[in-house]
Amino acid sequence: MKVLIIGGTGHIGKNLVKMLVDEGLEVIVMSRGIKPVDESPQVRFIRKEYDRDNRGWQDLFSAVKPDVIIDILGTHATAIYETGKLYCKQFILCGSIWMFGEPKIVPTPEITQSECIFPGYAKRYAEMQNLKERAKQDGIRFTAIMPPNICGPGKIPLDCYGSRSIENHKNHALGKPVPLPEPGQTLIGPCDAEDVARGFYLSVINPENAADEIFNVGSSYALTARQFVETYGKIYGVKIPIDWCSWKEYSEEINPQITAHYHFKAHMCPDISKISSRLGYKPAYTPEETMERALNWMRKQGLI
Repeated sequence: MKVLIIGGTGHIGKNLVKMLVDEGLEVIVMSRGIKPVDESPQVRFIRKEYDRDNRGWQDLFSAVKPDVIIDILGTHATAIYETGKLYCKQFILCGSIWMFGEPKIVPTPEITQSECIFPGYAKRYAEMQNLKERAKQDGIRFTAIMPPNICGPGKIPLDCYGSRSIENHKNHALGKPVPLPEPGQTLIGPCDAEDVARGFYLSVINPENAADEIFNVGSSYALTARQFVETYGKIYGVKIPIDWCSWKEYSEEINPQITAHYHFKAHMCPDISKISSRLGYKPAYTPEETMERALNWMRKQGLI
């Protein structure tokens, strides 16, 4: 089987490539070439811009003829599907649990919860639902993987301000106080990139059970915001004091950027029961373990 991964050199992709190679599959990694890839007899690298150029995608797919197309980047999914469906038997797309909107149910199942307030995610979610229906009509197996906050080695993890700042992590390591909106019970679900990749891998090797499905992936449980801060304190070996404040003060004055403070407003605790029952998904890392893995990686890179 020949698997084409679009965005295969990133945080998720590197883990996925290894899993598919270990399975004995032929892997083609498509990337702009910014990050290196280790080529082997089972892994080919193709440099291409990620764009809406249908002719470029047609040329790529006609040359490669992939059985499976995995689009981890997801922002040009329609162009890729339209040109790739002539060749592939399975199309796998990456989304985000944020696409479902602010949760009304926790753990959150794979259904719309409320209006998604992030235009980019809202547009991609509508496109995903449309492609799911079109793929069913076209006889293509469609699967979408919806991760929560991605963590683990290879990327700066979410900090206690809802960003990915090295400076914030340095301050956490010094035990400097962090503000949090009361009561600090919002759920945060760090999921290791390896466990996210596992969802894609299982979809490839179980195509019939993955067909026409949207699957959450994630850790087996989530942390409250308070526990999230406390976990960083334990890993860094310090006590990180919490300065409690109202939501209004936090969101309007202290941390006004919505993509940052939303982590402390909306629960991020995906229900992973469907992918567990249908594909045998089982996360390897707890939230605490993946946070520690990420910080150990930062130490090895000399970032902190």
